[in-house]
Amino acid sequence: MKTRNVTLALPDELLRRLKVIAAQRDSSISALLAHSLQQIADQEEGYRAAHRGMLEDLRKGFNLGTKGQIAWSRDSVHER
Repeated sequence: MKTRNVTLALPDELLRRLKVIAAQRDSSISALLAHSLQQIADQEEGYRAAHRGMLEDLRKGFNLGTKGQIAWSRDSVHER
């Protein structure tokens, strides 16, 4: 996959902490950020796909076996 350089400004303390984490994981800050950003993008795409699917289900509706007729009343359902 082709990569491009991006300039990023981070607070000094955060940069220091990221260097330690990257070293502990035998990685680089760039790799850590790429992985984290990939997860964010994947989650967003997953959310959008789920949302589209849900809206499609609502448009199609569901067969509840009632043939459009409600054979019960609210009171009978909540009878004790």
